[in-house]
Amino acid sequence: MKTKIHAFGWLRLLSALLLLASLCPAQEKPATSGDTAIYESRPVHDPDGIGIFYQGREIAQVMGHQGADWLERPERDAEEKPSLVLKALKLKAGDAVADIGAGTGYYSRRLARAVGTNGVIYAVEIQQEMLDILTNKMAALNIHNVKPVLGTITDPKLPAASVDLILMVDVYHEFNHPREMVGAMVRSLKPGGRMVFVEFRGEDPNVPIKRLHKMTEAQVRKEMAGFPLQWVETSEVLPIQHIIIFQKPK
Repeated sequence: MKTKIHAFGWLRLLSALLLLASLCPAQEKPATSGDTAIYESRPVHDPDGIGIFYQGREIAQVMGHQGADWLERPERDAEEKPSLVLKALKLKAGDAVADIGAGTGYYSRRLARAVGTNGVIYAVEIQQEMLDILTNKMAALNIHNVKPVLGTITDPKLPAASVDLILMVDVYHEFNHPREMVGAMVRSLKPGGRMVFVEFRGEDPNVPIKRLHKMTEAQVRKEMAGFPLQWVETSEVLPIQHIIIFQKPK
């Protein structure tokens, strides 16, 4: 039997929908440059992406704090060889380093030891829950030169010309606003400072990582081409990742 909805019922339904819409947070619109859109929205896209494309690449979904245990998995050292990453960074005692997308502090604590007590690590996250986990780990390890920083999806909240090196390990591909974030990061670099991408190799289909969570060297260099950065080198010493290094001119 069909149910009839009277006019009064429709009005109640409409009011409820309007109330629900008012309670939902508005989504940020993709940034634009002049009349040309920087970002392109496509209704048909990879389920692991957000449906927004930047320079031909779909932006991947962010891993939430619920996945923190994966960042500390026991096999990570063998899979990713962080000691080789630290060696490639050529850090000096006293350096200021920004660990963007620091997560649980897996790299932050290693960086902290590399720069010594006179150095500083800015552990940048957009999730307070991740920073809470990181802070507790640093306290347990008696590490005091890691400073947690709550950034936003467009700004890492770092002081201008303050850091010697910016490190992004498997995080750049998740930036909702890569153009704005890179611009802000470049401003935070000292003259001669370096920006380093560690990304799973998108060129290799055998790397057991979801497609949108890998990047090719060519794509990274393409996306950095619009910034005052010079490509320095790409190291392939890691088992399944690149280390792609850029430098801000002195």
